[in-house]
Order: sequence, then C-alpha cells, then structure tokens
Amino acid sequence: MHDSPPNVVVLREGTEGLPTKPYADLLAERLPEHEVRHAPTPQAERELVERAPVVTGVRIDEALLERAENLELFACSFAGTDHLPMEAFRDRGVIVTNAGGIHAPGIAEQALGNMLVFARRLHEGWRRKQNREWRHFQSFELTGSTVTVVGLGSIGTELVARLEGFSVETIGVRYSPEKGGPTDEVIGFDEDAIHDALARTDYLVIACPLTDTTRGLFGEDEFATLPPDAVVVNTARGPILDTEALVAAIQSNEIRGAALDVTDPEPLPADHPLWGFENVLITPHTGGHTPKHWDRLADIVARNVTALEETESVAGLENVVYAPT
Repeated sequence: MHDSPPNVVVLREGTEGLPTKPYADLLAERLPEHEVRHAPTPQAERELVERAPVVTGVRIDEALLERAENLELFACSFAGTDHLPMEAFRDRGVIVTNAGGIHAPGIAEQALGNMLVFARRLHEGWRRKQNREWRHFQSFELTGSTVTVVGLGSIGTELVARLEGFSVETIGVRYSPEKGGPTDEVIGFDEDAIHDALARTDYLVIACPLTDTTRGLFGEDEFATLPPDAVVVNTARGPILDTEALVAAIQSNEIRGAALDVTDPEPLPADHPLWGFENVLITPHTGGHTPKHWDRLADIVARNVTALEETESVAGLENVVYAPT
C-alpha cells in the first residue's frame, strides 16, 4: 500500500499512558506533503527505519539504529535523553532533539497549585474531612509572599507568568544572571547570593536540570537558612534536594512543608519516612502529564522536519540536544 519510503517514522512505544498512533496522525496533519508512517510492531520498526531520514519516539536501541541507514534526525519524545545511545548517534552524525518545554505549562500549574494548597492549608482541610471533623483552622494568603524559582527555563518562565496575578515578589536563580529574566530579581548560583535569597523566601520552587552544580544544592545548610514558614516545591529531579536533610528539616520543624513531584530515591519506597508526614505532598512524577503532549511535540517535530529540509542545517532547529559539528 505504501511504495514510497517514509519521511518520518513514529516508533511504537508510548509515554504517559498515551499510544503513539495519534502522534503519527498529528504529524501527518502538520506535514501533508510527507510520508509519515506509524510502526506498531518491532518488525514494522525494523522495516520502516531503514530508509527514513527522521525517526521519533521514546527510545531507539543500537540494533535498530544500525538499520537506520538514512537517519538524519532522531526526535526523542522525552525531555530527558540520558537513556539514549548518544555515542552511537555521534558516531553516525545523527541530530538528536528532545521534548523539552512541552510539559512546562502542566508542571507550572501543579507547582502553583501546591503553593496554594499550603497557603490556604487545604491539606489540613482534607485531613479533617477524612476524620469527619468540622473544626475551623487558620489559613494564609499567597499574596505578599516571596517565591524563589531555581531555574528560569521553560518551567520557571511558565510559573512566573502564572504568578503575575498574585502580587508576589519573585527571585529567579539561573546560571547567567546577567541575562536577566521574568522575575523581580535574578541571581546566580553563588552560595552567598543563594543564602541571601533563601533567607527571604516563603516558597522555594526547584525547576532546574540536574547537573553537577545542582546535585545536592539544597541540604542541611540551606534548610537552616530558610524561614520556618517556608515551603519547598520540587518539580525537577529528586537528587537536587538532599533527602536526609529534608526529612530532618521536616522532623525538626525547620520548614513548613514540602511538595514533591520527584524524589530521591525514585520511586519512593513504601517504608520511606516522607510518606508519613502530613505536611509533605507527594505525587509520582506526574507533574508534566498532559493530554496535549502529542499536540505540542508534533508542532516542534513538524517545524524541525521542515526547517531541516529547507536549510539543510541545524541552525533553525528547536530543542537540539546533539548536532554534529
């Protein structure tokens, strides 16, 4: 039925409970002049990748990559690419892009929701409801708070935009503070600057990548600097927080609480002490889940396919993780 070689192949493995056939359909809509093929089985993958210049999916192993003789671009449908055979891509001169940014609106909304939960103490209301306990409790307001956002990439930027209507002060932390940013104040990762910001922080939102700089960035010393009413919200990666130090800070009432979409270790073991704290909200790394996952990714990949054909260079591509020099 399909005699012409595919321009774009969508691999079979989905993500976030979403099948990949709708993703292929969305790409076909955006690229009507292209042959977009969905590979529903391992055999179909092996056959289709042989002549395709563009392949997209969660992962591709080296055996399948060996068959992709014409491959120019692999568009990963994850934001992270640590699971990919990057050395093999380099050896073959294949461009690699990721899905960075497509999860940012949902993660930003969840971070804001968690801050509002603590501001209005909704978790205490839920606890009392479970006990059928009609008893008043004091709440606070997010208005007038200081929110420190660590990382001003797509997630941090989306969060700051959503905070604009709440009359809060915002501090942004980024590698290049001289670039400025959407926050009222921008600082770098200098230890003294971070502690100065933490001392004024009501809500600490972590939205940065896990790097050598950020691994264990917030530990015993940082929790000691945070005010006792401060709340920590981690939307990024578990190891950015020192878990033992976080547990100790919660136990000793050094901070008001935490909202964790990521943990270290992950998954969090059933017997871990973090599960037992009423002032620790935990979600199983679902902050980025969105029904618009394929829509947003298809937009990026379709633009990249078009740009690659028109310019024959990586200059106009989005979300490039690796490109041959």
